[in-house]
Amino acid sequence: MRFGRRRECGPGEERGPNGLSLLPWTFMCLGALSHLISGEAANPWLGALGLLVFNTLYIAVVFRALAPSHRDTPVTWALLGALAAVTFALAVGYGREWLLLFPLLGLAVGAVTRGRRRLRFLALPLVAAVGGVTFWRDGWDSAGIVYGTFVSIMVTTAILALNDTVRELRATREELARAAVEKERLRFSRDLHDLLGHTLSVIVVKSEAARRLAPHDLDGALGQITDIEAVGRQALTEIREAVTGYREGSLGTELDRARDALASADVEPVVRRSGPPLEPAAEALLGWVVREAATNVVRHAAATRCEIVVASAPERVRLTVTDNGRGAASGPSGSGLRGLAERLAAAGGTLTTARPPGGGFRLTAELPAARGADAPGVR
Repeated sequence: MRFGRRRECGPGEERGPNGLSLLPWTFMCLGALSHLISGEAANPWLGALGLLVFNTLYIAVVFRALAPSHRDTPVTWALLGALAAVTFALAVGYGREWLLLFPLLGLAVGAVTRGRRRLRFLALPLVAAVGGVTFWRDGWDSAGIVYGTFVSIMVTTAILALNDTVRELRATREELARAAVEKERLRFSRDLHDLLGHTLSVIVVKSEAARRLAPHDLDGALGQITDIEAVGRQALTEIREAVTGYREGSLGTELDRARDALASADVEPVVRRSGPPLEPAAEALLGWVVREAATNVVRHAAATRCEIVVASAPERVRLTVTDNGRGAASGPSGSGLRGLAERLAAAGGTLTTARPPGGGFRLTAELPAARGADAPGVR
């Protein structure tokens, strides 16, 4: 058996009660209308005019109160005040069935004053005033009207406040979903940039080395081609992991790859590492830094020497990459370093660049050793 699917409200559809929801309660005016028709009311034409004004004001108030753009405006509050004045005037002047207008006034008050602070300062004095008029006009026989007015205010307020909360929760859920999609898109963009930038640079460098070696050292050229194949296979694996979001980097692996890429580009690699082991997430994040920095040196620096130093302490780790090139590696405005700076900032770290006095380029990354797990894009 197939069940019909629940239809979701579209962006432009009303998701809560509107003014029509409170119109059926105007049947409570029938008692006052009957009192007029029976001829028992004094000044029936004045009473009929008052009843018409009451219904007009009631309809205007509830429609404005349930329209978010008009609910909390001076006009709405002025109409509510006029409605209260007309209601009390009719109840004092005619009594009996006209007292049933008070619960309708309570519905209007509850629709406008759905905030607890306003409810406390307005609803309780109103109920007290209703009680005074009711007991004066009809004694204890109409005590139920006071209770009905109080309940109409409280129930309307509770229902509409709950509806507002549901709307806010729905909007928050949609905003969180959009933020999650944007975060995942940013993660994938960063991963793809870092993966392809480094991998393609290594492939280009090794291809150039193979071309240079081919005329006089065929075995060396074949070795470079074999490395290109291995790099390509590794890149495929890393891209699949980046797409699924489960790529885990290793600082040691990235240091080895950086050493190999720099050597293939005729850059002397110097790698030093000291201190205690790092958390896996911190290792992965610093691995991204090593990858991007080595790629920039190979592609832009025209350097002959590159020094990579990792110094870790129990609370903080520092990674420094220094080359003796022309100082033209990607600066702080480069998209790769911008992405790394954002990753490190999200994990409580920093990324700085500088040009040493003797020339070249220096990149320094610092990261709390125990907070690397907060890094985005590392799982």
